[in-house]
Amino acid sequence: MTSTNDLRASFLDYFAASGHERLHSAPLVPYNDPTLMFVNAGMVPFKNVFTGLESRVEPRATSAQKCVRAGGKHNDLDNVGYTARHHTFFEMLGNFSFGDYFKEQAIEHAWTLLVREWKLDPARLTATVYHTDDEAYDLWKKIADLPDERIIRIASADNFWSMGDTGPCGPCSEIFYDHGSHIAGGPPGSAQEDGDRFVEIWNLVFMQFEQAADGSRAPLPRPSIDTGMGLERIAAIMQGVHDNYDIDIFKALIAASEAHTGVAADGPHAASHRIIADHLRSAGFLLADGVLPSNEGRGYVLRRIMRRAMRHAHLLGAERPLMHRLVPALVGEMGQAYPELARAQPLIEEVLDREETRFRQTLDKGLRLLDEEAAGLDEGDELPGETAFRLYDTYGFPYDLTEDALRSRNIAVDRAGFDNAMAAQKEAARAAWKGSGEAASQAIWFDIAEREGSTEFTGYTASDGEGRIVAIVVDGMEVEFADVGDEVMLVVNQTPFYGESGGQSGDDGLIENSAGLRLPIDDCSKPLGRLIAHHGTIESGSIARGETVHLAIDTTRRDAIRAHHSATHLLHAALRHRLGAHVTQKGSLVAQDRFRFDFSHPAPLTEADIAAIEAEVNAQIRRNAPVSTRLMTPDEAIEAGAMALFGEKYGDEVRVLAMGGETAAAYSTELCGGTHVDALGDIGIFRIVSETAVSSGVRRIEALAAEAARQWLIGREDALKTIAATLRTSPDEAADRVGALAEERKRLDREVAELRKALALAQAGGGVNQASSSVAETIDGVKFSGQILQGMDAKQLRGLLDEAKKALGSGVAAIVAVNDGRAALAAAVTDDLTERFSAVTLVQTGVAELGGKGGGGRADMAQGGGPDGAAAQAALDAIRAALAG
Repeated sequence: MTSTNDLRASFLDYFAASGHERLHSAPLVPYNDPTLMFVNAGMVPFKNVFTGLESRVEPRATSAQKCVRAGGKHNDLDNVGYTARHHTFFEMLGNFSFGDYFKEQAIEHAWTLLVREWKLDPARLTATVYHTDDEAYDLWKKIADLPDERIIRIASADNFWSMGDTGPCGPCSEIFYDHGSHIAGGPPGSAQEDGDRFVEIWNLVFMQFEQAADGSRAPLPRPSIDTGMGLERIAAIMQGVHDNYDIDIFKALIAASEAHTGVAADGPHAASHRIIADHLRSAGFLLADGVLPSNEGRGYVLRRIMRRAMRHAHLLGAERPLMHRLVPALVGEMGQAYPELARAQPLIEEVLDREETRFRQTLDKGLRLLDEEAAGLDEGDELPGETAFRLYDTYGFPYDLTEDALRSRNIAVDRAGFDNAMAAQKEAARAAWKGSGEAASQAIWFDIAEREGSTEFTGYTASDGEGRIVAIVVDGMEVEFADVGDEVMLVVNQTPFYGESGGQSGDDGLIENSAGLRLPIDDCSKPLGRLIAHHGTIESGSIARGETVHLAIDTTRRDAIRAHHSATHLLHAALRHRLGAHVTQKGSLVAQDRFRFDFSHPAPLTEADIAAIEAEVNAQIRRNAPVSTRLMTPDEAIEAGAMALFGEKYGDEVRVLAMGGETAAAYSTELCGGTHVDALGDIGIFRIVSETAVSSGVRRIEALAAEAARQWLIGREDALKTIAATLRTSPDEAADRVGALAEERKRLDREVAELRKALALAQAGGGVNQASSSVAETIDGVKFSGQILQGMDAKQLRGLLDEAKKALGSGVAAIVAVNDGRAALAAAVTDDLTERFSAVTLVQTGVAELGGKGGGGRADMAQGGGPDGAAAQAALDAIRAALAG
């Protein structure tokens, strides 16, 4: 027997030896195709190559591509477990030619691999061709020597492939395997073709034409090949079984399910075991590729898959959560071929365990209520849609599980009634929102959200991708079209751009399309918390609602923001460790070049506090521990030790960010929907640049991380080098040199002050000085000394007046110090004269001449000043007049 893993490797080895580049599977989330929820075919990763938007160095490629079909147009979910070949997750083997070889080589490769390498019986193989494709018909006869009756012309679209209404297209050639006459069914194209006897195993697409909007087709200048072979189907054939669920991988997973439940896999519960095995593969690979369960978009489809499997685990009588216990079996079977599965094993197990624990509570309650509601229904009846909606809306019981639970009793569900009840609830919510006081201009966003649903954010794992335009807003109004120069807010169905929220700045970047659109994005907002609006002005080209565009964020800016945002979490934890558990976040701003963090604390931080906090954060960064994300309910998150962040609005589920360990024992665990580094070492370095007060009891730290911190440190070092060069010393000795200069400056200042004081005293004693306008004189029997001193510091006036009073013995002294055009005036009265004259009154008299007001002090000493230094002499004359009475 050939194992599935051996077949996968054999296929890839064959085409690699034939000059094909061996490629690892692309992620299940198709960032290059906004029309798809998940990659559902092997060619999806090459879509832009086939349309000419991208080019490849290697003209040939081969891959084993992970695929999921569980939502939208390609939805096999309801059939899984009940048929032999329906799966939600499957692998597609493919070989691709990008303008290199064409039909003959493609058919030659297929026949060689199937018949000569894998030794399939050629008598069991049948080929189909498009009814007008004579070339392919002749090639099958030439290469495979198939008889005419086993080269079947098919006129339907089943044998003509197209990427859409326009674009590359071409005829197909499908290869079928005949399982034998003991199985019902006829060859393709016959009335019995829906039977299981003839199974399609390989589809060869000959991408030959370009289809125009009018339906006409022109030959492509470089025809290409796209093929797809279902690995599970070919494995069944190679392992001698007819049913995909009997191949080795499924047998191993079903055996694990059987062992953990104690319920036989080949009895009445066979379908439940099959569903669990299939859905385990989908859930495991989706989780490994970054999809987390949620209530919308891809996360909702994942949750639906998980809950369907969990419902069947319940039917098998599993007394405790089952799915997470099956993950080791999945990794054991497929982890070698897909190492991302092994890397994500802890995450997969945790999410499955947590989801199943929560779902069991919903399931138990919902099933009891459903049994009560359906008690009076008989086989062939229909459960009212309003009842199904009440179970969904009030108790969280999903519609598809209501259908699934009633399926065994052959009771249907009124889907139209369910949809009507859902629409009525949305209309009521819309009316309530419009009356909630929100600005009328915001109503447009509610309309868009109701019509299109939430924007799916792909930026946790992608920096670019494609999106379909669902709304264009210009000047507060929704429009269908926008042109060059229009300032727009663009909403797409999926985007890697982060909309400003939770303190984190919105992303910048570029939106383009193949028709010449260039729309630089300078900001992103998050209306209603559900949509992401891209802000920018169209530089070239135009856009219309419904078109597909390519979105690419500024990754350098995003990386800087991620480093700063992650640093806020480490800072928060370090503050609480250093200052106490009373510290909580009160606000933040996370930008490309810095971050600001407000927190509760009653006093300024000391230098020792700042140094210790910096050291602790940088120690965590050097540890380079991974950063992990989990999805929980708010209550579960808080119970696990997570802290809620200021400014965030939390719904039924939250993203829990753990840094420096697992959730319960991490250095930091917080609720946060922002973008973050993958490992703490990506932050690089952390530096606090300021700590100030915001308001009573709230402090603010401004800090830098990553490149911004490095540039700041470089700037400080450059400044130090400049200082050192000016001082003609080395940077290491600059501090000592500055200290010595400061001491020298203090000494010189003291000497200058002493010299000025000596000069003033000499003037007061009758010495001659050109800067003085007078010397001691007698006015109405009172000795008076009035001086004008240029460049004198006002702080020295009191000392000079004390000396002047001593020199006078009895009298009045006044000094006007003039500096930079302003004047300071001080006056002193000896104690024996304070009954006749007040120094305060004299100063006020002189200050009025200087253009000032007031003046203060005591009766024996007072001081004031004014802006008019040129009136110094007038000020002294006014004091003389006051003494003269």
